[in-house]
Amino acid sequence: MTGAAEQPAGGGRAGNVAENLAENVAGVVREEMVAVQRQLTQAALPAGAGVALLAAAGGCLILGAGAASTTALRMLESFLPRRLAAAGMTAGYLAAAVVLGRLGLAQLRAAGGGSARVADEVRHAVSATANRMVPAGTAAARDAARDLGDGARRRSGPA
Repeated sequence: MTGAAEQPAGGGRAGNVAENLAENVAGVVREEMVAVQRQLTQAALPAGAGVALLAAAGGCLILGAGAASTTALRMLESFLPRRLAAAGMTAGYLAAAVVLGRLGLAQLRAAGGGSARVADEVRHAVSATANRMVPAGTAAARDAARDLGDGARRRSGPA
């Protein structure tokens, strides 16, 4: 009779087997999670260094492009007035940005699916921004031209 009193109500041995199975499965899952975490950490360390090196390379590229731009501007300034040289460089950069942007959007549209939707959203955003920027740029150019004219008249003195 002692055997019946020792067994828990609700299944006895089957309950112990289920509990043991659950504990074993949980232990295996924990061990696998630790192993996966270790593998990811080991894989991420070299990748992290690679990402940092790529970011540093990108920074150097930006600095190099800035230096090249300054050099080109100085060369233009050797035979053009300063403002005209700067305006020419700006116009060249903007023209290149427009051409490269259109080519990129065409590639996205050709890819179809989500890429085409992104291309349409970018095109819409750029158009909306340009519609706000062009009037502001025109007004700034008009003001600068007026200021240049006023300065030239002041330097030449009364007629």
